[in-house]
Amino acid sequence: MTKQITYSPAYTLVPTYECFNHCTYCNFRVNPHQDQWLTLEKSKNILQQLPHKSVCEILILSGEVHPQSTRRKAWFQNIYDLCKLALSMGFLPHTNAGILSFSEMATLKTVNVSMGLMLEQITPQLLKTVHRHSPSKLPSLRLQQLEWAGQLKIPFTTGILIGIGEKEKDSWKTLEAIAEIQTRWHNIQEVIIQPHQLGSKQKLAVSTFPIHQLPKMVAKAREILPKSITIQIPPNLITDSQCLLDCLEAGARDLGGISPKDEVNPDYPHFSHQGLVDLLSSRGWQLVPRFPFYPKYQSWLSLSLQKAVTSWEHIPNFTPHCQFN
Repeated sequence: MTKQITYSPAYTLVPTYECFNHCTYCNFRVNPHQDQWLTLEKSKNILQQLPHKSVCEILILSGEVHPQSTRRKAWFQNIYDLCKLALSMGFLPHTNAGILSFSEMATLKTVNVSMGLMLEQITPQLLKTVHRHSPSKLPSLRLQQLEWAGQLKIPFTTGILIGIGEKEKDSWKTLEAIAEIQTRWHNIQEVIIQPHQLGSKQKLAVSTFPIHQLPKMVAKAREILPKSITIQIPPNLITDSQCLLDCLEAGARDLGGISPKDEVNPDYPHFSHQGLVDLLSSRGWQLVPRFPFYPKYQSWLSLSLQKAVTSWEHIPNFTPHCQFN
């Protein structure tokens, strides 16, 4: 039987690159007030130009405006409006906008089929180094987001970032924390194992994560995490093709949202679709598309969101109801 690897055909909209955090490894952010926010008009023009029915997910990926800022309400409203616009044009939104309040998460649930936030690492030691100037990277705040997503029944994606100064045992503890939340709420659909790769904008002058160790990390993650969670790896950050294939053998089963540009890691372009197909088929893997949410969570969606999903269910060559593990 052909083995399946899934991915989400995606396009990324960035409401703003500005962020009040200043993580030293970041290649995404600009300083507050130094970015022109994405407008609905410009977003509509972008979405209208996407190839018909070849992009399913619209990833709303934003830098964070401070919770106490007078601009926070306008920032959040813009994100909400972008999600509504994407839905109205036949796409399925997935938002990752950093730390949100409970009410903000509840509001976005009505216009998103899934949401996400990287847990990164829960060790407090990073608050003295790479997260020294990043208030929303407090581990307790990020764990709370996963809990709230569970309480709100939001299909959720999270992940760990490796190679930013953590110890190996820190990664295991972070994965164990995710596993504990999953046993309570069952809302975490996938966990990304993301290696840090150097970029041209970052301030952190350290070596990248030793990529040859990634299959070991994937295998250990598969041991720690419940089987109900799919392990995702970002193919553009795995610079050795053999390593990518080894990660699949170790237990990874998803390649995430593949968009024309990785906004978080702009120095690392994605494979072409055909390039991925060819690489995977060389080892007996079949690349298949999926929704931004996993099928088992469809009942968690509102009726209006479920209606938006049905328009995709009979698209030729789109088979979202595949097995993930």
